[in-house]
Amino acid sequence: MTKKVYITDTILRDAHQSQAATRMRLEDMLPACEALDKVGFWSLECWGGATFDSCMRFLGEDPWERLRALRRAMPNTRLQMLLRGQNLLGYKHYADDVVDMFVKKSIENGINVVRIFDALNDSRNMEAAMRATKKYGGHCEAAISYTTSPVHNEEYFVELAKKLENMGADTICIKDMANLLLPYDAYSLVKALKKEISVPIHLHTHNTTGTGDMTYLMAIQAGVDIVDTALSPMANGTAQPATEALVATLRGTEYDTGIDLSQLSGIATHFRNIANKMKAEGTLDPKVLNVDPNTLLYQVPGGMLSNLISQLKQAKAEDKYYDVLAEVPRVREDFGYPPLVTPTSQIVGSQAVLNVLSGERYKMVTKESKGLLRGEYGLVPGKVNEDVRRKAIGDAEVITCRPADLLEPELEKYRAEYADLTKSDEDVLSCALFPQVAPKFLAERDKPAPDPNAVRELIVEDLSV
Repeated sequence: MTKKVYITDTILRDAHQSQAATRMRLEDMLPACEALDKVGFWSLECWGGATFDSCMRFLGEDPWERLRALRRAMPNTRLQMLLRGQNLLGYKHYADDVVDMFVKKSIENGINVVRIFDALNDSRNMEAAMRATKKYGGHCEAAISYTTSPVHNEEYFVELAKKLENMGADTICIKDMANLLLPYDAYSLVKALKKEISVPIHLHTHNTTGTGDMTYLMAIQAGVDIVDTALSPMANGTAQPATEALVATLRGTEYDTGIDLSQLSGIATHFRNIANKMKAEGTLDPKVLNVDPNTLLYQVPGGMLSNLISQLKQAKAEDKYYDVLAEVPRVREDFGYPPLVTPTSQIVGSQAVLNVLSGERYKMVTKESKGLLRGEYGLVPGKVNEDVRRKAIGDAEVITCRPADLLEPELEKYRAEYADLTKSDEDVLSCALFPQVAPKFLAERDKPAPDPNAVRELIVEDLSV
């Protein structure tokens, strides 16, 4: 029986988020869109994650306009985004009315597939986004944040997948953000999931530890339906395995993707030029292409690793790098074994840095660590170290309900607060998610472009001084 494998390509989002701090511009994407639209990918991941923040903060782009432009340029392909459940694309929980409006506007502006995950695998934090995705006609892809720990095993992930299917998931994604899912474990997990759930299974991994291609091949043999790859100019290392390599491997087999390698070649040439430009600008560091099996020991994803290095550089304490890496698993155990993905990766990493630099564990505790230990982010999978919790939050009451149940509706509050700056619901949502970044961006966006003649006169005047 033929078992075609489908491909989601990540060149327009996760590939450059993983390798180049999400700095690819819309103008770098558009020339390749017509060709990408003809390939026959199951979907193209192009929005969500860090793209929203990066567009406004670094690139001077409106993320909503980026999405609309990509939708116009690729009318025949599903466009996919990554959503952090109740956190949306920010770093805190938003009220249900904000979640509902954000999902509505994402789908209206061109998104087809919404991949929804929660950093703690607390399905309560995924409810509102999943419900809204179904309500507005999107494809709801519920994701399991894969990790390994004494409390995470195959049975845990199968039970979670069954729960997400019952909540209305159209597909289940195994989201392996740190490339910890090893090949034989992938085979076993996919087999177990296939026995228990009826919706398609989508596997996402990276090649940080060098095992990504093997993991995909074993998962495909176990019956996985869709896998995430990246076109070769930004594949491998901290990004996904290369699209072309997998397409070539499966060609002529029962798993043939049906994708034409020669079509991919021209598109790859375009993105190779973009990657070379980004290397020259310094936004793409060739170090991200390296394989680091130490990730299997410390479970530190690529983005978290660069964050730790940056914090240590600022503190002039780069010599403490391996001490911090060794402290990360200890903090993670104290905090109840959260998977290390945004925002828990940043919370655990920052606390590990503080523990090492201060010379005493938990002498200083970040606001975010206190929030995690208090239950503000949801239910952690394992048992929290009660001594650490007491040291961090004292006798404060621990939240046991769905954290968003404690939030009043807030969309109208944001609408009133930013009334002078915003022209649309999309603008209001941008301000709600990134209040430090979006208002400044919107104020600059609406300024008239400078008169080129005036600029020329100014230059002439300056030269004559």
